[in-house]
Amino acid sequence: MTDTPTAAAQAWLTELDTALQRRDVDAAVELFEDDSYWRDFVAFTWNLKTLEGKADIRQMLEATLDHVQPSDWALSEDATGSDGSVEAWITFETAAARGYGHLRLRNGKCWTLLTTMQELKGFEEKKGTRREKSVAHEIIKGRRSWLEQKEEREARLGYEEQPYTVIIGGGQGGIGLAARLRRLGVPTLVIEKNEKPGDSWRNRYKSLHLHDPVWYDHMPYLKFPDDWPVFAAKDKIGDWLEHYTAIMELNYWGGTECVGAEFDDGTQEWVVSAVRDGSPVTLRPKQLVFALGVSGYPNIPAFDGAGSFLGEQRHSSQHPGGGDWTGKKAVVIGSNNSAHDICADLWEHGADVTMVQRSSTHIARSESLMDLALGDLYSERALAAGVTTEKADLLFASLPMRILPEAQVPVYQAMAERDAEFYSQLEAAGFDLDFGVDGSGLFVKYLRRGSGYYIDVGASQLIIDGRVQLKSGEVAKITGNAVVLADGTELEADLIVYATGYGSMNGWLADLVSPEVADRVGKCWGYGSDTPKDPGPWEGELRNMWKPTNVPQLWIHGGNLHQSRHYSAYLALQLKARMEGLETPVYELQPTHHTR
Repeated sequence: MTDTPTAAAQAWLTELDTALQRRDVDAAVELFEDDSYWRDFVAFTWNLKTLEGKADIRQMLEATLDHVQPSDWALSEDATGSDGSVEAWITFETAAARGYGHLRLRNGKCWTLLTTMQELKGFEEKKGTRREKSVAHEIIKGRRSWLEQKEEREARLGYEEQPYTVIIGGGQGGIGLAARLRRLGVPTLVIEKNEKPGDSWRNRYKSLHLHDPVWYDHMPYLKFPDDWPVFAAKDKIGDWLEHYTAIMELNYWGGTECVGAEFDDGTQEWVVSAVRDGSPVTLRPKQLVFALGVSGYPNIPAFDGAGSFLGEQRHSSQHPGGGDWTGKKAVVIGSNNSAHDICADLWEHGADVTMVQRSSTHIARSESLMDLALGDLYSERALAAGVTTEKADLLFASLPMRILPEAQVPVYQAMAERDAEFYSQLEAAGFDLDFGVDGSGLFVKYLRRGSGYYIDVGASQLIIDGRVQLKSGEVAKITGNAVVLADGTELEADLIVYATGYGSMNGWLADLVSPEVADRVGKCWGYGSDTPKDPGPWEGELRNMWKPTNVPQLWIHGGNLHQSRHYSAYLALQLKARMEGLETPVYELQPTHHTR
C-alpha cells in the first residue's frame, strides 16, 4: 500500500534501489519527474553538483554507477506529506561511504533528491563507541603526559613532519575545517597572520555584532550554549573562536603570514613560503586550502582626486569604530551592511554623517527576517519542531539553485506586506530599495553576488529620521575636503569610508601563487544566474567553493558561519579520501568561464 507518505516514500526507494543494483538506468530515470533535480554533495560525483532533468540524471548515473555502487536506500524516519506530495529523510550506502539525504515526491515521482556523503567506510571519526581511551592502564617508567605528547606533536609539525593539508586563513572557516580534518585524522596546519584565533573579529569596528541569529551560526561539533545571545558581539565571537581552537586541539600558527606558494610537479606537493614570528618557514603539504573569508581584497574605487584629500580615508574593513567625531563630517560611500553599521557608529560618536547610495539595496528588518525567512529552520521554534541545525542545513540545501528563488519570493512578499510602513518611510527618505531582480530577497542575492543588502538592526531608522543624511548618485571626484557627486553636489568631509565591498576570492591566488593559477581557478562565488554581478552561463552551484577546482590539490573554503560549518564537512571528506588513496573520480569538473 502506498496511501501513506511513509509507504509511498519507501516504495519509491525500493524501486530506486532495485534499479540501481541491477544497473537499469532507464528504470531509475523513470522514477523522476521530467522537471526534476538531483543535488549531490560528494556521494556520487566527488563534487558538489546539481543534475537538472532526466537527461542530466541519466548521464550522471551512466558515468558513476559502476564506481559508486549505491545500495541500501531506506527511510531514516517516517515520511510526511499530503495531497500527493511527500517529503522524507533517507539513508543509503556507496562502495566508499555512508550517505544521508532528502527526498521530495510529487504523485509518486521524484521532484528533488539531495544525496550527501556523511562518512567514509573504514575511516570514520573516532567518536562514540570508537573514541580513544587516551591512556594506557599500565604503569611504566618514562610515561609522557597528554600535555607533553601534545607539545611534542606541535613542535614537530611544520618542521620535522609536514602536514598533509595547510589551510591559509584562520578565521571561522579555517578553524571549523581544521576541526573536521582533525577528527578524521588528517594532519593539518592553519596559518594566520593575526596573532590569535578570533582576531579577525576583534579587529573590526567596535559596534559590530552578528546580523545572523545564533541558531544559524554554530561551529562544527560544539554548539553555542543555550543562553548565548541571539546576536553575539564581535569580541564575544572572537573569544569563542580562540577557546574553540584550544579545545579542539588544532594546530594553529598565529602571527604567521603566507608570502607565496607554488606547486612542485616532481613531488606533487605545494611549497608554501611563510614567515612565522619573523622567521621564514617552508611547508610542503599535499593539499592547500585558501580560507581567507567570503571575499577577496577590499575594493577601493579609484576616484579622481582621492590622493588630494586632506582628511582621513579608509576602507570599511579598516574602520575601527568609536572615537570622538563631534563636529566632524563623515561620508560613507556604500549602502549595504557595513555602510549602515559604520554610519550608525559614526553618528553615535558625534559625526555629521552622509551615506552615498550608488545602487539599489535590499533591506530586511531583522525581526521579520528571523521570523519569515529563518524561523522554520533556525530558531527555538524550529528546534521545538525537531528541526536540528543539521537538518536545517540539509533542508536549505535540498532546494536546488534553479528553484530556490521561486521558493523565496513568497517570503519576501510577506515581508514587504508586514513592513510596508517601514519601506514607505525609507523610500520617502530617498532610499533606493529592491528585493532582488526577481523579488527573491536576501539569501538569493547573497548567493548570487555576496552583496547588495542590509539586515536592519536600527540604522535604517537613522536614515528615515534624517539623523544620517542620504545622497544618491555616482561619485565624480574627491577634492581636498569634499566628495563631489556626478550631479555636482559637494559633500564636505573630514572622513571618507569606502564601504564598497570586496573582489573575488581568487584575487588572493594571483598574489600568493600566480595570476595564471588564479585565472585557471576562475571567479569564486555566484552560480551563473545572469543577474547583476553574477554573469552566466548557468552553473547551478557556487563557483569553486568547497569542491575540486581546475588546479589540482587547491581548494577554496569560505562563506558565512552557516556555510563554513555545513560545507566544511564535505570538503574534509574529499581531503581525507585523497590522503587515504581512495579513488575520487570527479564528475564534470566545473569549467572556468570567468577569471578575476
